[in-house]
Amino acid sequence: MDSGWRYRVASVAGVVVLTAAAVALVNNATIQSIATTIPVFNRLPTDPPTGSEFTFELLVTIAVVVSVFLPLYKPRPRRILDAIALAQKRVLVAVLVLATIGYFDYTYRLPRLTVVLVTPLLLVALPSWFVWIRKRPSSNGERTIVVGDDLKVIEEVASEVDGTLLGYLCPTSVMTAIERTEAIADGGTNPSGLERLGGLSRIEDVLVEYDIDTVVLAFEHADRAEFFGALDACYEYGVNAKVHRDHTDSVLTTSSGVGTLVDVEVEPWDIQDYILKRAFDIAFASAGLVALSPVIIGIVVAIKLEDGGSILYRQDRTAVFGETFSIYKFRSMIENAENETGVKISDEDAGEVDPRVTSVGRVLRQTHLDEIPQLWSILRGDMSVVGPRPERPELDSDIQTGVVDWQKRWFVKPGLTGPAQVNHVTGKEPGEKLRYDLEYVRDQSFTYDMKLVSRQIWSVIIDIIVAYKNP
Repeated sequence: MDSGWRYRVASVAGVVVLTAAAVALVNNATIQSIATTIPVFNRLPTDPPTGSEFTFELLVTIAVVVSVFLPLYKPRPRRILDAIALAQKRVLVAVLVLATIGYFDYTYRLPRLTVVLVTPLLLVALPSWFVWIRKRPSSNGERTIVVGDDLKVIEEVASEVDGTLLGYLCPTSVMTAIERTEAIADGGTNPSGLERLGGLSRIEDVLVEYDIDTVVLAFEHADRAEFFGALDACYEYGVNAKVHRDHTDSVLTTSSGVGTLVDVEVEPWDIQDYILKRAFDIAFASAGLVALSPVIIGIVVAIKLEDGGSILYRQDRTAVFGETFSIYKFRSMIENAENETGVKISDEDAGEVDPRVTSVGRVLRQTHLDEIPQLWSILRGDMSVVGPRPERPELDSDIQTGVVDWQKRWFVKPGLTGPAQVNHVTGKEPGEKLRYDLEYVRDQSFTYDMKLVSRQIWSVIIDIIVAYKNP
């Protein structure tokens, strides 16, 4: 069972069958009676469920274990010890979930003996299964392809590849007449005589068809959707990804390693972290909008009473991979301030002393209440609670000309707050802001998010207190 859908089916089926067998075994009355002869277990009540109760517990337990094991269903080549460690970690997480929610039945005492007995069985059975079916290296050695969008870069990168280089993937659009002529003059139709296996859209088919072990990325720009699409395919099919040191981004590469080609960190957040992050975004935004609804009504009334103008202010901001989305804030400046003055400035950089800021707007800025409408952007999925603060596209373009690597901020979804905001760094200090944002790109995790949110909430509370004392 090497790769692709067959591996996924086998891994899921194995988890289902082994979990069901373990739960059925430990719920046997004879097994539980024998277990209670052990001094440690004799204090636990024997209460094996039967009938529909057993069926319900069995199905939900399978659902929990199958969900927790999601990261292991990808056919990634793993060493035996790695497969065992990862599977055992997932078993412990699943058991913790089962114990925490009371084994899904609040009408009777938690069957602690069942949970205790099923744990060692799963700790042995499931890791053994994943060791048995794990994706193994090809018997023909490391099989490699080059994927890119520039023939010159592809040729340069191909010359550094060790092992079996099978060919390359490249968009047809970049095969210009000149390049084709040069390639034909060299005796072939491709760089260095390599076979072109197709366009970028065929990457998943090629990975499976040729049993690829390693993909070397040869993109001229490592901050566009094609580059990340190739990375995502490598992650999905358990393929190692490498890049040329001169044609990539240090944010994405491992800090260790020697040689011209270096590994890319294709392993993103753990699937549980992804779920937790999005769930937290939705819960935070929903709770914020509900809890602040009286404040929102008060702000709307105050803005209307001051000058009768519009309530919200809309701007385009830069999102992941340089795309744009609309962001909304409570209007804190005079109506059409930019059109009136001809001055365009980031709303983070325009302080409360800006003459365009209204009286209500000054209070909104001091207390950060003008940011409330962005909770809707979080609900929509355009933003996250935590991430690099999105800038306006035109300001991004200006900053890029003076700050190297500014586009690296686009590797993750923009956020309402982040390390730069928590440390009171704005767009006036682009170099410092970039340093904090890249720190988040490298070290992002759900735990890190919670720390930043806690610090930001505390900072907002302090600002509100200061605004109250100094109106």
